[in-house]
Amino acid sequence: MYVLVRAKDTTTTLSIDFSDLWKATKVGAIVGGQTSCKAPELAAFEKHLPPDVEILSCHSLHGPQVNPKGQPLVLIQHRASDESLRFVEEVFSSFGSKYVYLTGEMHDRITADTQAVTHAAFLSMGTAWQANNQFPWEMSRWVGGIENVKINITLRIYSNKWHVYAGLAILNPAAKEQIRTYAQSVTELYKLMIGGQREELKRRVKAAGAAVFKDGTEGQELLLKDEVLDRFSLSNRPREYHPPNNHLSLLAIVDCWSKLGIVPYDHMICSTPLFRLWLGVTEYLFRNPKLLDEALDTAIDDKTFRSDDLEFTFAARAWSDCVSFGDFESYRDRFERIQQYFAPRFPDAVKLGNEMMKTILEKTATGTQ
Repeated sequence: MYVLVRAKDTTTTLSIDFSDLWKATKVGAIVGGQTSCKAPELAAFEKHLPPDVEILSCHSLHGPQVNPKGQPLVLIQHRASDESLRFVEEVFSSFGSKYVYLTGEMHDRITADTQAVTHAAFLSMGTAWQANNQFPWEMSRWVGGIENVKINITLRIYSNKWHVYAGLAILNPAAKEQIRTYAQSVTELYKLMIGGQREELKRRVKAAGAAVFKDGTEGQELLLKDEVLDRFSLSNRPREYHPPNNHLSLLAIVDCWSKLGIVPYDHMICSTPLFRLWLGVTEYLFRNPKLLDEALDTAIDDKTFRSDDLEFTFAARAWSDCVSFGDFESYRDRFERIQQYFAPRFPDAVKLGNEMMKTILEKTATGTQ
């Protein structure tokens, strides 16, 4: 017997949700959970399950709208025999997923590495657009491949339930640190921009890029190319009117990874489709020296995005504060307020987002990393 448990609400203490779990298990049963943060889940199982019950948790590293075939499915043999592990593998075999075997601690660390900062970046973009009363697909400055990713994935995230992201960020200690570091990177880079410190900005960003995108990767094919991403636009405006962007959100994520010693390619086997998409546009920028120099010069010389960057900086810090304080209600209020603002475009964004996900999955499946 395998009992798979999902917490109804990640804002409540898991011990409360699971306190009656022992009543639903038979002697010798195998129990697992599908939550995105394993530390509290496993602690709750240990507290409330009798010792004869085995604990073998899992986590599908993709959203409900993504085909599970070929996607990573983490199995955590926390308190279970090898025989029980084989049984659970058979239970999930119809998914066609790739099994990844981790401890609960390793799972939470990798989940933080591949999801926490990614979510924070997109949440902050949506907050900045809402603060400036902008629908970015209606403006010429948000046209083009990288901009399409920013818009579609931001709307995709805000079309989901708030607690999906709140639980992962607030209940995972590693995620808190990374989101805080990302907010610091955004703030520090923005200060260099408005201070006109061109050489220091270039030195810092390129040093971060060299740390994250190691020597020897120049010849690799990019995960994504601009001409591919141009297909996925909510805008009807032609791309030739697209002005250069300083891409503060991308510069900051690489700066953050560099500070934390994260090499994103190390976790590709456990990466979500969303993370692979974000990594794709990040490496597109950093492995194109001309485009990167254009972004850095734009950051100093062009004030077109200055107000957007200011709101983005405020947003990154505010989301970090929500997470650091463990404030679920504040997180929910911010999320749902912005969700309501963008809601009319969710159907189109989700459709295009699914097509984008399919593209990145096809690219990574062929091994072009």
